[in-house]
Amino acid sequence: MNKTLLDILVCPVTKAALTLSKDGSELISKVGGMAYPIRDGIPVLLETEARTLTTDERLESGSSR
Repeated sequence: MNKTLLDILVCPVTKAALTLSKDGSELISKVGGMAYPIRDGIPVLLETEARTLTTDERLESGSSR
């Protein structure tokens, strides 16, 4: 994921910053408690495509931007 793109993308629900998951497969919204998939290098920022973070995932520090 391009850092410049990551810096401008926000959660479509909360408008909060997103972070890249450790494995690079999702964009995480800690504020919204959601994880948006990245498919073929393209972030899918649709609420209907997001999954809810587990309690453990919400508590993790996550990766930095």
